[in-house]
Amino acid sequence: MERLGLFPSVWLEEERQPRVHAYYFKQWERYDMPYHRHDSTEIMYVISGECEVWLQAGQARGPDVFGLKKGEFILLNANANHRLVVADTCRMLNVEFGPAAVESAVPSLKRLAGEEEALRVLLGWERPHVVLRDTDDVYHALKSLVLELGSVGMDGGALARLLIGQLLIRIGRLREEAEADRSVRQAALYVKQSAAFLSQNYDRDIRIKDAAAAVGLHPGYLQRLFKAHTGQTLMEYLTALRMEKAKMLLRRTDIPVAEIPDYVGVGSRSYFHALFKKHTGLTPVAYRRSLHTYRWREE
Repeated sequence: MERLGLFPSVWLEEERQPRVHAYYFKQWERYDMPYHRHDSTEIMYVISGECEVWLQAGQARGPDVFGLKKGEFILLNANANHRLVVADTCRMLNVEFGPAAVESAVPSLKRLAGEEEALRVLLGWERPHVVLRDTDDVYHALKSLVLELGSVGMDGGALARLLIGQLLIRIGRLREEAEADRSVRQAALYVKQSAAFLSQNYDRDIRIKDAAAAVGLHPGYLQRLFKAHTGQTLMEYLTALRMEKAKMLLRRTDIPVAEIPDYVGVGSRSYFHALFKKHTGLTPVAYRRSLHTYRWREE
């Protein structure tokens, strides 16, 4: 049985060239398309306006709904059961294509994928869709393709086949960049969440494994992420946070110096004194005296 990935496996297993089956510009006005399938892989590119593409993944759950705006597009597997919903207005460029026998000296997609990793990954993509935001490269490639097809006919010829290959390489690279950006954003979110956990629990006896459990990551992996994004280890960050809280308490309250370690999660008084002096150059007592602190009252 053919896998329901983005492309049929034949593109990577046999010498095939892509061939466009249909293309059209269309401005949709308040339109609700019924679910349908077709024999071609499809690119639905939004030129202006907004729309939704509903993808029915299976009977066990509801559809996946993808909202698309200007400059965004979806690439759909030929077997994908989908529909288009336009609440107001949406102008689109659609291109449908599939594998064909090699009829010219233009390299097959299999050969191109052997030299272009981004294309190889795209052709082997396991999900039946991919949604991307364009940087104009894809739209320019699409326009060049449809202009060539409009000039020489649907059979296209060598240039049209080259342009489809170029288009798919650009989409593969765009997907690769989007995945990298998504990974960076996710890593930044993990770092933010773990820093928030430390800020909320600095007064407790917490360990790296506690922060990792709070964000659902392996402790070693979180350590690497945190160090890469902040330049500090988790414990260095926690210690600096505790010392800042201790400075605040020494400045703004008259809590006895001997009790400050308990307020900031450092169980040993001697260890707290050593840490504080390392971070400020002063002992806690000397720090408080140097500021002539007094009890802070809210007005």
